[in-house]
Amino acid sequence: MDNINYLLFICVAVPIFLMLFVLEKKSKITVGYMLIGIFVCLFISEVNGLMLQAFNNDIYYVTTTITPITEEIIKALPVLYFAFLFSDKRETLISLSIATGIGFAILENLMIFVANVDNISLFWAAVRGFSSGLMHGLCTAAVGIGLSFVHKKRKLFYCGTFALLTVAITYHAIYNTLIQSDYQYVGAFLPIATYVPVLLVVYGKQLTRKVNYETGAKR
Repeated sequence: MDNINYLLFICVAVPIFLMLFVLEKKSKITVGYMLIGIFVCLFISEVNGLMLQAFNNDIYYVTTTITPITEEIIKALPVLYFAFLFSDKRETLISLSIATGIGFAILENLMIFVANVDNISLFWAAVRGFSSGLMHGLCTAAVGIGLSFVHKKRKLFYCGTFALLTVAITYHAIYNTLIQSDYQYVGAFLPIATYVPVLLVVYGKQLTRKVNYETGAKR
């Protein structure tokens, strides 16, 4: 792996790491998992590099078939670790999993930007910012949300975890395939179309809890 990836990692990760010492506990955990996502990206970039060599630098095949598997499995491991040892509370797992995916996307975008700086366009920046970042966050969030349901159910845990990873991998592979095809605009819009209803559900639940709390406080 090129040294530039390590330099980018240091530039991004060190300020975030230093910020951890002044954050409150909840914020510290979320930002910490964003930092983990950045580290995962650094690690997986080397794995993906080996995969490219193994498949004769066939970028299209590797990015549509191999990297969705490697990236989603490695991104899910920190979330699985937290769910097992600390808490399987749904709201917490959603925050941590999205933070992991977004942290991953931040460093990945920088790596690709530096490697292709002469060919970058406004459309590329918009896709990487709004679309690819969301895709990584949503894929990891799907695993986090699902774990909150299957973690304590032994009969469902193994098959449930496998199913969650399969969903994340499939979604990732569909995105990568579309974004490199003649339907790249469909691929770019896919994560946004997925994110909006998820956002509405989350805000709807928060609003419901707030109304119930205020109603109970008035009684």
